[in-house]
Amino acid sequence: SQPMIKEMIKQGRVKEKKSGELPDMIPRKAGAYVIPPLQLLSTYETVAKPGKEELFERAHLLEEKLSDFRITGKITRVHPGPVVTMYEFEPSPGIKISKIVSLSDDLGRALGGLSIRIAPIPGKTPLGIEVPNKQMGIVPLKEIIDSGNFLKSQSRLTIALGKDIYGRPIVSDLSRMPHLLVAGTTGSGKSVSINSMIMSILFKSTPKEVKMLMIDPKLLELSTYDGIPHLVTPVVTNPKEATLALKKMVLEMERRYRLIAEQGARNLDNFNRQVPEEERLPYIIVIIDELADLMFTASKEVEDSIVRLAQMARASGIHLILATQRPSVDVITGIIKANFPTRIAFQVTTKVDSRTILDAQGAEQLIGKGDMLFMATGARLTRLHGAYVTEDEVRSVTSFIKAQGEPDFSMFDAIQLETAERAEEGSTEGDELYQQVIDHAENMGEISISSIQRRFKIGYNRAARIMELLEEEGFVGPPKGAGKPRDFIRRV
Repeated sequence: SQPMIKEMIKQGRVKEKKSGELPDMIPRKAGAYVIPPLQLLSTYETVAKPGKEELFERAHLLEEKLSDFRITGKITRVHPGPVVTMYEFEPSPGIKISKIVSLSDDLGRALGGLSIRIAPIPGKTPLGIEVPNKQMGIVPLKEIIDSGNFLKSQSRLTIALGKDIYGRPIVSDLSRMPHLLVAGTTGSGKSVSINSMIMSILFKSTPKEVKMLMIDPKLLELSTYDGIPHLVTPVVTNPKEATLALKKMVLEMERRYRLIAEQGARNLDNFNRQVPEEERLPYIIVIIDELADLMFTASKEVEDSIVRLAQMARASGIHLILATQRPSVDVITGIIKANFPTRIAFQVTTKVDSRTILDAQGAEQLIGKGDMLFMATGARLTRLHGAYVTEDEVRSVTSFIKAQGEPDFSMFDAIQLETAERAEEGSTEGDELYQQVIDHAENMGEISISSIQRRFKIGYNRAARIMELLEEEGFVGPPKGAGKPRDFIRRV
């Protein structure tokens, strides 16, 4: 509740986010909103890493089993991580890497049915043989959010991914991706990872800085977030409503492009630096947690909207996270894949599924429970173990956030005006809005189409029609060029 939050601030258990605590891309003032405290997340006991004796024994066993397949060489280094241990294997001269990689299944069987992955190590000559630990550790979300990498990141869209096989915290910036495709079978850790990403952003940004459109046809995964002030509309569960919501997001993207162009800015960050605080636009993250359900309902319309957003939305500050447990070509189509260069694969059942997501095999050798392969734009695959967050932790954080205010759906609801604009245009001259625009222009001494859009939350067509009427009635001076406001001619 609100008194509880105020009491926590008073006692110093929670600090208000003040500008200057961390380097900010856009300075922000301390307002009423309080970023959730880290105490709401759980700490887990760390599982002891394999001992030296166990590592030495397994290294010797690996060399022995490889020699059974006529592969000679030496294990030169061992890197124990929270979930898997990587053994660096230096093959003898003349042995093909492809031959060793193809032996992963046979080697796994020889070691007692373990799921083993063999892959080149970036920047090194040895091969990495990744073997699951007997006792697998948990990577708590709290640990990643409290890490230097996360705290130093300036981006409001910083997401906690987990730890790499060396045990280092890994975070990424959604605005640089700029969209993310996530796939994995049931129980692979996909939904927990989506929760970790959403929670990361809630620990990094206020509702004025980041908004979210959540689409959850499964009715299960995202319902806990309903009611947080970061939402542009209640969590969408109906596939037909989801199709409409995506179309509306395309209209919002187009509206933002016009505003950004008229301001003479290159992207949302530039735009927000140039305009007054009350006119700044938030980032919007579109999260779809089961793309398959939408594709089977209205594949053409859904695909068109997703592709348009993926191709153009980056500069306007709109970013997509798509998740599916059916990584088949009828769900992850070629054109969707081409526009999502950043991808995460959790455990899948076949090599074909792995290739559908990553254009490479390997995801079928993962061990589930958050084990993933991360494909960053233009980089090699990285094996990570996903940050873990429970339903209770999500509930604690969302309750803390909900106690601070209601969501405001007016921006998203206003997009519906676009369809009714033509009917309204005829009555624009006499309506209340037109008079409000005149009063606003009189106060400011100048007016532009983009300032009408921003101030009165209307679409471009209607704002342009109002500007035409102002011109017809002699209220504005001649145009001064793209992006520049026109002088308002006061009534005598």
